[in-house]
Amino acid sequence: MLSALLGLVGATIYGASDFFGGIAAKSMSAITVTAINSAAGFMLLALGMLVFPPRWSEGALLTGVLSGLAGAAALGLLYACLALGPMSILSPIMALVAAVIPIAVGFARGERLSIAGNIGLLIGLVAIILICFVPGAGALRPSRRGIFMAVVAGVAIGAYLVVIDLSPVDSGPAPLIVCFAVTGLVMGAIVLVRSLGRREPRVGTTRPAVLFAILCGLTDAGAAFLFLLALRAGDLSVVSVFNALAPAGTIVLASIVLKERIAVVQWAGLLFALVSAALLALA
Repeated sequence: MLSALLGLVGATIYGASDFFGGIAAKSMSAITVTAINSAAGFMLLALGMLVFPPRWSEGALLTGVLSGLAGAAALGLLYACLALGPMSILSPIMALVAAVIPIAVGFARGERLSIAGNIGLLIGLVAIILICFVPGAGALRPSRRGIFMAVVAGVAIGAYLVVIDLSPVDSGPAPLIVCFAVTGLVMGAIVLVRSLGRREPRVGTTRPAVLFAILCGLTDAGAAFLFLLALRAGDLSVVSVFNALAPAGTIVLASIVLKERIAVVQWAGLLFALVSAALLALA
């Protein structure tokens, strides 16, 4: 029950983080947004050490570095993949793979759920597809390259969860602090290399975007910490489904703030997500 609650709240905050990041990316490059995101998240987690003291160890450092590299790879592939499109097909592929990989790892490690939990997992996977599906792609079909990149991006996202789940249970936020630092360094290096070839927009002209990117990082770090607690309180297979349901929060916020229309199929996905969450809470 606690793991499901933490995962549900974390997914909602993750959705808000993606929404803020999307707003920021309208005025600056997505890579720059990610670099600012990671820096802001790192600062929040570093301050959080005053409340939640970390315990440093080789295991915490190793899982932090590996999850940071996985996160950087996932983000890079995610943006490149969605740029190829169509998003309505590639997004569900990424989300589904990102959920299935940790589920498979969890079951291989001996995780077993109740009948309600197993049904909840299946409904959750259906919800992921429906929520991520954006009608209007017409007859467009993804290229083999696009599908391959979507699958690899999903694997990278799933690998992030698996690695974080392997962090020492007594390490506190230590793995996440290292993770955000590594992702920030990787993305910062990419921004620096890109800036040598072309001029980035001046920060002074994109101040609102910078603020949204910072807000994105703060909510991202908060959600990541909740998911870390959820993983330590429950099963990897259950938490992975909630992680992949984060787009639900983004869709709802976009509907409220930007007045974007939610498609019927996405409403169905949101309903399925609620049913899945209730069943997984009983697992």
